[in-house]
Amino acid sequence: MNYQIKERNGYRYVDEGEGEVMMLLHGLFGALSNWEGVIERFKHQYRILIPMLPVYEMPVRKAGLDGLHAFVKRFVDDMGLKEITVMGNSLGGHVGLIYTISDQHLVKQLILTGSSGLFENSMGGSFPKRGNYEYIKERVEYTFYDPATISKEYIDEIFETVSSIPKCMSIVAIAKSAQRHNMADELHLIKVPTLLVWGLNDTITPPIVAHDFHRLIPNTTLRFIDHCCHAPMMEQPEKFNDILAEFLEEPSLV
Repeated sequence: MNYQIKERNGYRYVDEGEGEVMMLLHGLFGALSNWEGVIERFKHQYRILIPMLPVYEMPVRKAGLDGLHAFVKRFVDDMGLKEITVMGNSLGGHVGLIYTISDQHLVKQLILTGSSGLFENSMGGSFPKRGNYEYIKERVEYTFYDPATISKEYIDEIFETVSSIPKCMSIVAIAKSAQRHNMADELHLIKVPTLLVWGLNDTITPPIVAHDFHRLIPNTTLRFIDHCCHAPMMEQPEKFNDILAEFLEEPSLV
């Protein structure tokens, strides 16, 4: 990714464009580069901020949704942000949901894609196995409709990550924290306009999960993308961005 990663007060983040703030939250195995298509499409209209979530840096005993939520809250406060469009994929969507409920006065609208928070078939029903490249490759490909979407470099990066014992322990702790934290009883508290963009072939958070979010969150718009799995902004960036643009232009009417 050809964007400068800035550092400030212990945060590492991308800060591109000008205008209203759009904060993007990546998933457990996500990276800043996952959002490249969104940056290119919307950086002329929005100030796009992508904090690198400390999924590998938190002590194992603190690794979980509470720690990630606290990190995002500090980031928003330290950056002095308001009127934020919050967008999250997978685990990032889960964190975005928690943040929106806790600081809704700062959130203008919410976009979720393949979000956890109700049900997630994490890593295809199992956790990372260190030292087995083919296993990691298979599990990563499981999250994409077309495995050709992802590069060998992307798989190599994840393999290197889960080969570290401390990082692997953090991943497992965070994944278990997300699976334990079902938000069904809290979602009615979200009052801001919310867009749900889901892969019709999502194997991690299947389409029924999107329908449940749509039923439980007031003022939602639900859109599906065919031939797409768990990361629509990566697999079908043009369709994803077209849906997003429509919502952003008329968020209360779509």
